[in-house]
Amino acid sequence: MRDLILITDPGQEQAVAIWTILASPDDFRVLGVIASAGNTTVDNTVANVLRVLELAGADDIPVFKGVPRPLVRDLVTAAHVHGESGLDGYDFPPVRGAAQEESGVQALIRMCRAAPPASVTIAQFSSMTTLAVALTEAPDIAEHIREVVMMAGAYFEVGNITPAAEFNIYVDPHAASIVLGSGLPLVMLPLDVTHQLRNTRVRLDAFSALGNEVGGAVDALLTFSETFDLEKYGWDGAPLHGPVVPMYLLRPDLFPGRQINARVETGSELTMGMLVADWWHVTDLPRNVWYAREVDAGPFYAELLARIARLP
Repeated sequence: MRDLILITDPGQEQAVAIWTILASPDDFRVLGVIASAGNTTVDNTVANVLRVLELAGADDIPVFKGVPRPLVRDLVTAAHVHGESGLDGYDFPPVRGAAQEESGVQALIRMCRAAPPASVTIAQFSSMTTLAVALTEAPDIAEHIREVVMMAGAYFEVGNITPAAEFNIYVDPHAASIVLGSGLPLVMLPLDVTHQLRNTRVRLDAFSALGNEVGGAVDALLTFSETFDLEKYGWDGAPLHGPVVPMYLLRPDLFPGRQINARVETGSELTMGMLVADWWHVTDLPRNVWYAREVDAGPFYAELLARIARLP
């Protein structure tokens, strides 16, 4: 059983990731969910987190509002992929709950300090601003963090928001640089992996065929968000990003990789947010990140489908 704190900006595929975690109560205990600015504004992502939790009957999990903008740069969002709400494509019931009064930064600090040493896993799905601020304000929380597992970065696939940068890092490259330099155990699940996971029509139809409400929502949401990617890549299915985080935690055997050094470009507008990943070990810099290179897509989708089938 892992204690998880989720930092997320759902996002259709991140909704699927959250549902995968909620469908795995024997594996995960969710201490709280922190909504980030990223795919859309932080106010929208708070509402989207609540929608996702409530549809799965998990409205008892506390939700907190993260830092509303990047540390240095203006906020970049992705309405062109996710819609104006950040979670278009499914008609959710009206939101019943609300975020806690406590800020996401303070909640993260409090939850970590209350936990035993090296016991909390941070499931990092979005920009790293809230985590970076918490580590800067309260560096002692690092001793309570078991690892940070992030969907972020790219090396072989390079960029998806600019020619050089992956979106989650590009939103706040300065925050990502702080986290990568924190000394924490870090697992990075990059575009190099997520681009190997294609939401083909056969795979999406299998979620609807489950007959539960969440399964239908998965199909509808991913069908909405695939429009941009299908035109962009010309593949038989859009790549799947967020669910790699819980699936890595459940089935690390599906993700071959290696320990490398990884840094983030923060000085050049041409390559802002680019991940400089020393995959080939050509430097002697500290190997600060375990970096996934591949994923076994068949078992991945089978496991994902089985988890979603458990939900209402």
